[in-house]
Amino acid sequence: MRPTRLLLPVLALTASLGVAACGSSTSSSTSSATAATAATCTKDQLALVNSGTLTVGTDKPGYPPYIVDDKPANGKGFESAVSYAIAKQLGFTPSQVKWIVVPFNSSYAPGPKTFDFDINQVSITPKRATAVSFSSPYYTAPQAVLTLKGSKVENATSLADLKDAKLGVQVGTTSLSAVQDVIKPSQQPAVFNDSNDTVSALKNKSVDAIVVDLPTAIYLRDAELSGAKVVGQFAVPGGDRWGVVLKKGSGLTACVNQAISKLRSSGELDSITKQWMSSSANAPELQ
Repeated sequence: MRPTRLLLPVLALTASLGVAACGSSTSSSTSSATAATAATCTKDQLALVNSGTLTVGTDKPGYPPYIVDDKPANGKGFESAVSYAIAKQLGFTPSQVKWIVVPFNSSYAPGPKTFDFDINQVSITPKRATAVSFSSPYYTAPQAVLTLKGSKVENATSLADLKDAKLGVQVGTTSLSAVQDVIKPSQQPAVFNDSNDTVSALKNKSVDAIVVDLPTAIYLRDAELSGAKVVGQFAVPGGDRWGVVLKKGSGLTACVNQAISKLRSSGELDSITKQWMSSSANAPELQ
C-alpha cells in the first residue's frame, strides 16, 4: 500500500476575463493566450522524453483496481484508463504510449525524470511539490467502510444502516471526522493509536467495521485480510487528492491539466472513476 497521503490541491493557472467597459484589449490578450496554449499543446510541440512517444511511468507490480493483470498497457484499471484518456487528449494513439517501471518513491524524488508523466496514486503534498510538478487532481479518495463477512453490517446499503454499528477508526485521521460528521453513529467510535491496532480490532471482532480511505480499504481487503468486504464508500469534504507527477517545471504540466479538465467537463473522467473505483472495486456508494 502506498504511504499515507496528505492533500493539497494544485491550482491550474487560468486567464481571467476583464469586466471594464473598454474590454477589447483584454479579450484580445485572452484569445492570444488561449491560442498560444493550444499551439503549445499540439502533439508536435510537446517537449517529450522520446520524440513522438508519450512515456508514462508507474510502479510494479500494479494492482487492481488501478492496474489489471499487472499490465498497464492493456488499458484496464483506473489509472491505466485515465492515462490513455489523457494521452488521447494530447493526440497520442495507444500504440504511441510507452510504459516504464518507476518505483513509487522515485516518482516524486528530486532529479531528472525518465518519464513524461507518472501515475501511481501519488498524493499532492507541499513537500513533494518542491521537487516535482503535479497536475490538477484526477481523483479524490473517499472514505470506505470495511468489515468481515458475517458482520452485522455486512449487507448495509446506506449510511443509515451504520447508525448502530460499533465503528473503529485511527486517531487523528480524516476517517475519524468522517464518522463523527457524516455517519453520526449512535455510539462513539472506538479510536485506536495506529493502523495496526485499528485492523487488529476488526480481526478480533471488537468492532463491527472500520472506516479508512477507499484505497486502504481495497488494499486491506485484497492483500491483508481474509474474508473482508468493503461495504461501501462515501464522500467527505477534503478527501485525499491524487495528481499526475511531472518533472519540476515541466512544460507538459499545463497540457496535462488541460486534458484532465476536458475529461472532467465531458464526463469521461467520472465514467472511468465509476467503472473502476466503484464497480470493479466492489465499493458501492453509501448515501
